[in-house]
Amino acid sequence: MRDPRFTANLLSITDVDVSPDLKYATVFFSVLGDEKARLDAMKALRGAAGLLRAELGRTKVFKSVPELQFRYDESIEKGAHLFELIQHARKEDEALQAAALQNGDQTEE
Repeated sequence: MRDPRFTANLLSITDVDVSPDLKYATVFFSVLGDEKARLDAMKALRGAAGLLRAELGRTKVFKSVPELQFRYDESIEKGAHLFELIQHARKEDEALQAAALQNGDQTEE
């Protein structure tokens, strides 16, 4: 797949959910970048769906090749946001502890 939209930003397939009858597959993806990068990746994946299905058909793993649907996976973004919140809370906690220790030292003098 030589679409430049795939190489412009780091695109990762994070999960695939296949229906019980194997007729549909939802492909979850993540991409580094802004909203434009996400939209470009979505367009590129949708454009490549036929090629991807053809490649799946060549593997002969499936009796019928599932229809591919693509969805942006926000879990990495949410995880990064939670990490930032935790880091911020830790820094605030450390600052409060340092201030409490400093106030404790000043009251003893």
